[in-house]
Amino acid sequence: MKENDLYQKLAESKPVSMRSPEYAQAISDMGESWKVTHAINHMATEFLDDTLRPLFTQLLGEALDGSSHILPPCYIDFGRQVKVGKNVFINHNCTMMSAGGIEIGDDVQIGPQVTITTTNHDFDDRYTLICKPVRIHNNVWIGAGALILPGVTIGENAVIAGGAVVTRDVEPNVVVGGNPARVLKRLD
Repeated sequence: MKENDLYQKLAESKPVSMRSPEYAQAISDMGESWKVTHAINHMATEFLDDTLRPLFTQLLGEALDGSSHILPPCYIDFGRQVKVGKNVFINHNCTMMSAGGIEIGDDVQIGPQVTITTTNHDFDDRYTLICKPVRIHNNVWIGAGALILPGVTIGENAVIAGGAVVTRDVEPNVVVGGNPARVLKRLD
């Protein structure tokens, strides 16, 4: 199985056993992401120093736009499954479990301690991954400590309150908060 086939399966929410030969590529990719993430998190740099950009290119598999910034420390297990738009700011201690794919649009603000996960496990065979992609549309603000769960799409101009647990899609132009997150306010 080709690497892209594995990630296509994961993005389509098809079960993949962590014990299967096809998952060996994912283990290798995760190890590479961890090595690069470790280097990013332990590099002595000035705030948003351009010495980090080549490492983010290596991690993501493409250049991070010059208008976008990810503050270390960050934790990304499958960097090449994360797509980051323009004018994005991701604050420190962001965790992305991205085997199923994470897409972040333009003009997105992500606060500190945010977790975005695409990964879940089968209840009967817990070594089987079932992933669902996460999509964050343009001009979204995600507050500190929010948790975005697998399969969630966050609509344009939405605001996710700090500490929110987002378990289902968020429509455009709303503020959501709580556990589970619910609409608190509509934006005009």
